Amino acid sequence: MSSVTPEYGTSVEGHLAARIGDIGYIAIPCPFGLRLASGWRLHRPIGQWTEAEVYGSEGTVADEAGFRAHVEAIAVHLNQRAALGRKDVRMRVSTPWGMSQGATSYADGVVCHSTASHGGFKLDRARNTALHPALRIKGGWYEEDGDWARVAVGYPDLFTDREKASADRTLRDWDPDAWEAVHGRALSAEESFTRDRQRFEREHAGDWVVISAVTSKQYPGFVETIAAIGGQRDRSDTRPWLVSADEYRAGRHGFVINPARHAPLPA
Repeated sequence: MSSVTPEYGTSVEGHLAARIGDIGYIAIPCPFGLRLASGWRLHRPIGQWTEAEVYGSEGTVADEAGFRAHVEAIAVHLNQRAALGRKDVRMRVSTPWGMSQGATSYADGVVCHSTASHGGFKLDRARNTALHPALRIKGGWYEEDGDWARVAVGYPDLFTDREKASADRTLRDWDPDAWEAVHGRALSAEESFTRDRQRFEREHAGDWVVISAVTSKQYPGFVETIAAIGGQRDRSDTRPWLVSADEYRAGRHGFVINPARHAPLPA
């Protein structure tokens, strides 16, 4: 089995570009550095590629070194994935998301299905039973957006390093209870989005937290906000506040009103 090696070049516009197997990348300048624009099966020489041919986006990097690091990491991922020996199969199976239109066998009893709308893993009874109880879902179906991470954490030998890192991050952020049960330790707020959100909610349970905001037309230079105690959207006691546009930033979990500095919005 031949390995995938990145090929670098320059696009028509003069941007750094790279090819890894069937994937093409162009580093397009943006306000935050370089946008990782991606395309599929760009068979022509890299020097003939244009921005119009790369429709995907895989985030941004700071500079060309970051671009090359991303490309090299993808190459490692593709080579590891090829070495795992996954097989595409055809199965007439009804999934929670519709009829399977394609499937990939990762190993005996571990199959990933795709449908017209969604997809995910199906573990057979033996594989599902063998999962850690904190990871296991009754019935053995694990959807592709979040639950797939349970499969990757439970069967790490079936996944690439990149996939395992993504699964670990997904479980830490969105199901920290399961992560803690598997690893036997508590996560700090710095290690998990959900734990950080919970800390924010505890610290600001009695504060006015913005739940909606719009640039003010009546008061130029300000943002008109609606805030609720603790940011609880189901509360009936909400209040409008004016916040300077220069100051207002939604933040990771919400903007906290300071009644001593922010003015109630006039009726």
